[in-house]
Amino acid sequence: MDSTAFLKLLRGAGFDFFTGVPCSILKGAIHALEGQQEVPYVPAVREDSAIGMAAGAYFGGKSPVCLMQNSGLGYCLNALASLNLIYDIPCLLVVSWRGYQGKDAPEHLVMGRILTDLLALAGIHYEIFAENIAGEQIGRLAARLRERSKPVALIVKKGDI
Repeated sequence: MDSTAFLKLLRGAGFDFFTGVPCSILKGAIHALEGQQEVPYVPAVREDSAIGMAAGAYFGGKSPVCLMQNSGLGYCLNALASLNLIYDIPCLLVVSWRGYQGKDAPEHLVMGRILTDLLALAGIHYEIFAENIAGEQIGRLAARLRERSKPVALIVKKGDI
């Protein structure tokens, strides 16, 4: 799916603040965010910083999205657990699936293997991106996020967006 179309789906679901850490799988979406003025995109140097900015944006009335790769999810799990999950701060996590099916650089293989287990263990509901139902998935995730006031995740693979 074209990155601009993907962002249009997110915006159509009410997401209006974007932050995150660069990842080659997410570079199209990040580039599209940097090239527009309609919604804020604030790059972060670390994933836990992005989670903090998203929480602040939520308290400022925004509906935030954090973009990160799965290794970054591992890095910011404590911020999610000690902030978002216990204080009911919703955020859509768009997580790139580095190491998917064991195909990537060696440093991505362990996190690639455990990504879905890690999300499930943390109690973070997730869906794996499917282009033919992307609008439905984003709608479901947005509804769940607002209904439960907890983070949710959309996992994207190389070439998805």
